[in-house]
Amino acid sequence: MDLFELIKALILGFVEGMTEFAPVSSTGHLIIVDDMWLKSQEFLGKYPANTFKIVIQLGSILAVVVVFWKRLFSLVGLYKIDGKKMNKRFNLMHVIVGMLPAVVLGFAFKDLIDDYLFRVETVIAALIVGALLMIAADKLGPKYPKVKTLDQITYKQAFTVGLVQCLSLWPGFSRSGATISGGVLFGMNHRTAADFTFIMAVPIMMGASLVSVLKNWEHMEMDYLSFYVVGFISAFVFALISIRFFLALISKVKLMPFAIYRIVLAVILAIIVFL
Repeated sequence: MDLFELIKALILGFVEGMTEFAPVSSTGHLIIVDDMWLKSQEFLGKYPANTFKIVIQLGSILAVVVVFWKRLFSLVGLYKIDGKKMNKRFNLMHVIVGMLPAVVLGFAFKDLIDDYLFRVETVIAALIVGALLMIAADKLGPKYPKVKTLDQITYKQAFTVGLVQCLSLWPGFSRSGATISGGVLFGMNHRTAADFTFIMAVPIMMGASLVSVLKNWEHMEMDYLSFYVVGFISAFVFALISIRFFLALISKVKLMPFAIYRIVLAVILAIIVFL
């Protein structure tokens, strides 16, 4: 790997880390930056390039674990949050109930999604539809949300948010955009919806990433190790920055600025692709 190629790994890690947990779609941005500009497949090959995208996603997951380690460890009994009984605070069952719909549909329609939805044109449509959902959440969500902490989330709300999360199977829609919007629409404040989104993302992303790594293990060539390492570290560092910044910002600005950004990006992409 020469220096220019490692810079590409750094850039792709930056894109993954900065967009994975913001409601703007990391998949959409990676398709845009890589497929339209950096073109990693040309020097890595198709399968190593796809494996690289999985490796840098694991860097983003590690960043969530660092930020939410107390909550995540408490879910499996390795850390005690407070003296509340298990059934009166946020627990592992909330996460399972929330992730179940997307896991089921993801396995059922994975091949169709891979074959038909990973294109710039479909990403453009997803950016716009996702933006409309986010605007609806800000406008139609309760003015004074009753759920202000993770410990106030009900199993019914967790499942409902999980149903909305299924929209994120459409590349470009954004997992965090879907789940935060769903949380806000069904009674959570923005920060609680964001916290639930990030915590729920860990098992979903880790499971999907590990399955993909095992599936593509034969393409993990030592020649590309430095490229993978640079991308992984870059994604981890920038995801750590992005998560902390986003959590500090979301209660103040809500979803509208991100929705506007998505629409502007979709328009620019449409002009580039169709004109």
